[in-house]
Amino acid sequence: MPYIKPVTESSAQGTVKAVYQAAQQRAGGIANIIRIMSRDGRTLQDSMQFYVGLMKSPNALTVAQREMLATVVSCANDCYY
Repeated sequence: MPYIKPVTESSAQGTVKAVYQAAQQRAGGIANIIRIMSRDGRTLQDSMQFYVGLMKSPNALTVAQREMLATVVSCANDCYY
């Protein structure tokens, strides 16, 4: 059980609802990390813009290279995500 009560999909409004819908379309679901950040719509939106810009937008690295780097960094930080 999380210490922070996330905004549910049914009660999401405005920015949070838009981010939830985008996550659903992009990934087929809403990750728990997104749900936890939903208490502050601005933080959630900014975080997701950073993530999408870094991981999904065209840049010098391939998608596979970005995913490998994300995996290595997550392991080094002992992070589930």
